[in-house]
Amino acid sequence: MRFAAMHIEVRVEMSCSETEGIRQLHGKPESVRTDQPQLSETKGRLMTTAIANPTSTVVWKIDPAHSQADFKIRHMMISNVRGSFSGLDGTLTENTSDPTLSQIDASIDIATVNTGDPKRDEHLRSSDFFDVQKYPTMTFKSTKVEKKGEGEYSITGDLTLHGVSRSVVFVVDGPSAPGKDPYGNIRIGLSASTKINRNDFGLSFNAVLESGGVLLGEEVQVDLDVQFIKS
Repeated sequence: MRFAAMHIEVRVEMSCSETEGIRQLHGKPESVRTDQPQLSETKGRLMTTAIANPTSTVVWKIDPAHSQADFKIRHMMISNVRGSFSGLDGTLTENTSDPTLSQIDASIDIATVNTGDPKRDEHLRSSDFFDVQKYPTMTFKSTKVEKKGEGEYSITGDLTLHGVSRSVVFVVDGPSAPGKDPYGNIRIGLSASTKINRNDFGLSFNAVLESGGVLLGEEVQVDLDVQFIKS
């Protein structure tokens, strides 16, 4: 019985120690619990900020029926010859929170080239120039967008033409404010321009003139007028 009593007393003393230990340990969780409302408040503020400043994108698809790429090049060093492409396709992924994070991915069907002279157009489609059988499309993929002013941007990207890729910079006027057409489509438009050296893309066909000079200039002016429909 004595051993039993001693055993009980020891167990009681241990229980008291454990109780004191638990009290001591409980002090820390209580301090943690007092911090929990602060964490909740912080999370709440972050969520409120995210809601107030949402990052959203809008996808716009090029409307080829209302888009065109024009070009001009010096002919015989005395005047300019103009032409155009009508087979434009692609998308503008607009970042509405930060337009400089927007992206453009576009292509042009080279076979749609039109200079107003069918014989010359066939020559341009041949291996002397664009070689559409081997390189049917021209593509552009943006790599950087910079805001230059109100409604004016500079878009840098990779232009791939005739199997060669080069970085080019387009000066962009737009995009315009959205408008709804009679069929319910939401549209925007923009204009863009750049200059390229055709030799940089392997388009080096030329002929020396008897009077001096060459048949075609090297610099090509490119002007785009593009409409987009909201996807």
